Amino acid sequence: MEVTITSENFESLKNGEQPLVVDFWATWCGPCRAIAPFVAELAEEYDGKVVVGKCDVEANDDIAMEYGIRNIPTLLFIKKGEVVDRLVGGQSKAAIQKKFETLL
Repeated sequence: MEVTITSENFESLKNGEQPLVVDFWATWCGPCRAIAPFVAELAEEYDGKVVVGKCDVEANDDIAMEYGIRNIPTLLFIKKGEVVDRLVGGQSKAAIQKKFETLL
């Protein structure tokens, strides 16, 4: 299940027990909409192992700026509060899943 990331809950999610995948997106972004079903499917598959959050860059520009998000979609892979990997741009489900696996 995906969670909505906001400035209010980001720190607790980032420093939580489980690894965090953050999907930086915007409503007007075509590639973001293209990968959204893959991210949603992986959120279900990895439920209980990985927290998957959606972060709207327009509503949470402070988080996007903090992590230098200049292009969307960008997926950040965070473990123990630290960014360990990132994917930028449209990706296949297999490519995204590979990053999920390395996060575990």
